[in-house]
Amino acid sequence: MSTRRQKIIRFSIGFILFFALVFTGLFIFRNTLLQKAITKAEAKLDTEYNCVLTIKEASFDGLTGVSLQNIVLVPKKADTLLAVEKIKTKVSLFQLLTGDIQLQQLEMNNGFIQLVKNKNGRNFDAFLKKEKEDKNDNEKRNYAKLAYRLLTKALNLVPTNMRLQNLSLRMDDMGRKVTMHMNELDLKEKQLQTSIAVQTNTFSQNWKIKGLADPRNKTADLRFFNSDTSKIKVPYIDERFHLLSSFDSIHVNVQKIKMEGNELHVDGFTSITNFTINHPRIAKKDVVIEKARLDYRFLFGSDFVAIDSSSRAQLNAIKVQPFMEYNTEKDTVYTLRVAIPKMKAQDFITSLPKGLFTHFEGMEAEGSFDYNLNFQFNKNNPNALVFDSRLNKENLKITKYGEADLAKLNGVFTYRAMENGVPQRPIVVGPSNPNFTPLDQISPYLQKSVLTSEDPSFMSHRGFINEAFKQSIVKNIRTKKFARGASTISMQLVKNVFLTREKTLSRKLEEILLVYILENNRIASKQRMLEVYFNVIEWGPNVYGIGEAAQFYFQKRPADLTLKECLFLASIVPKPKKFMWQFDNEGHLKGFANQHQNFLTNLMLRRGVLQSEDTIGYKMPFTITGRSRSFLKLKVQDSIPVDSLFIKEIVY
Repeated sequence: MSTRRQKIIRFSIGFILFFALVFTGLFIFRNTLLQKAITKAEAKLDTEYNCVLTIKEASFDGLTGVSLQNIVLVPKKADTLLAVEKIKTKVSLFQLLTGDIQLQQLEMNNGFIQLVKNKNGRNFDAFLKKEKEDKNDNEKRNYAKLAYRLLTKALNLVPTNMRLQNLSLRMDDMGRKVTMHMNELDLKEKQLQTSIAVQTNTFSQNWKIKGLADPRNKTADLRFFNSDTSKIKVPYIDERFHLLSSFDSIHVNVQKIKMEGNELHVDGFTSITNFTINHPRIAKKDVVIEKARLDYRFLFGSDFVAIDSSSRAQLNAIKVQPFMEYNTEKDTVYTLRVAIPKMKAQDFITSLPKGLFTHFEGMEAEGSFDYNLNFQFNKNNPNALVFDSRLNKENLKITKYGEADLAKLNGVFTYRAMENGVPQRPIVVGPSNPNFTPLDQISPYLQKSVLTSEDPSFMSHRGFINEAFKQSIVKNIRTKKFARGASTISMQLVKNVFLTREKTLSRKLEEILLVYILENNRIASKQRMLEVYFNVIEWGPNVYGIGEAAQFYFQKRPADLTLKECLFLASIVPKPKKFMWQFDNEGHLKGFANQHQNFLTNLMLRRGVLQSEDTIGYKMPFTITGRSRSFLKLKVQDSIPVDSLFIKEIVY
């Protein structure tokens, strides 16, 4: 027994002596090992990133400290990317041996990181190149493990104690310059605070960041605000994208980053106050969101990334339950589900972002509603797209209209088209206008042709055609651009009468909401909507309403138009000012125009909208005889008489 005990003691002593020798060797030769590590890093940056790294002095400071002096990183034939006068850090020796490095302390003084783009290129391009994939690695990517590994490595590089002084981040994108200078940053006992001086070509500000930062427990609670009472302006994007953006403060909280089973959970919340954005493609004026908050739970699985349905979003008084998922288990599938629990309609109206829904300002409503959206897109089977939008009403009623008074459709009103932001001549929609044409005095052929071409189910739908909308989404995703819309006559009517032609997000969102209110509250009958539509839409250059159009093209009353003439008028509704391109230099329809009319005619015959006797005389020569003929590029200009009473423009 004593012999066995002696062996254990001798082994333990030998083991301790071995590690003591190893530790002593590492301690004695640590500076040599450090220089070798630096040389290896310099070689890698030179061969893989075409950059020159120089460190004037490097040494150990104490048992676990490392000190570096005058560090400079310069891409070849480009501007300096990084320069720091002094870096001191502390790392656990055991962690150095195991490779699981966690910075304990960091001091950094007098330096900058500089990102430059000029006519010679970008000084950081080499660091953006994609890593070559291992062709022999057929293992499917595990999103949970990948995200946890990356987050852990990143947080391990954040020291528990940190002091940074006189450091700058500089950006120069073809003369668009931004400098963020940090005089001092302190992280001590899990509390972080710093101030950042921001200087751009257009403004200068002082920002502050303050709060809890605990990288080892993977938690944070930080506030981002301005040093005075003014809003924080977002730099660079104002010059680069003409996007003005600002806010009072941002609060970011990370409560948990943890692997639970095979899933990574990232929980927390973020909020923003008085977020303001301005861009000509968004709205004509500032869009302001007073309060917004997202309580999030991000989930990462082996084959999916998701915002869990337990997450909650809030925009002023509007509460939303979102679910978003990217899943690659079998096919690549994108899923979005949105639920707005039951809420008062008036609270919804008053919570809409200011400046985004100007036509709703002053609107009042009674009742309540809830809303659900279910969207799913399979990249490998796009035609299986799911789009289900449902709004459930409870005693919902508009008691007062805002700027867009939808009820005016039922009476006489004056319409002014907008052309490049300029109001055009006034058009009275009513009997006092000699060109106004009641629906029963418009050729049935024109009604059928326009409805078939623009909106076949107008008389039965509630403002939107779900199938057309789904096809529009599929095509836009396939082409990766907005290549197709799903506009109904209801939408065209609202756009013409109540909105403008500006292509902004604001105008489109208002159009959708106004159409829903108009159609689902039975504010105007379908017949009246169609009558107004025919009397206000543009049919040619400075030609508004079918009364003017019938004279402009054919010197006729709308009731007297033939099938062929109606097919032509229906074909120009999308682009009325380009009607002349349908004709050759002899005044005859070109081949593509005839083909379109034949297609539309056959379609109406198949659907039973037309009967065969309606096409009698269809093959007779077609020509335009009104003032429109002067717009054609004819070989020989003719002298077809034009009604001298055609459209007396109102001077204003």
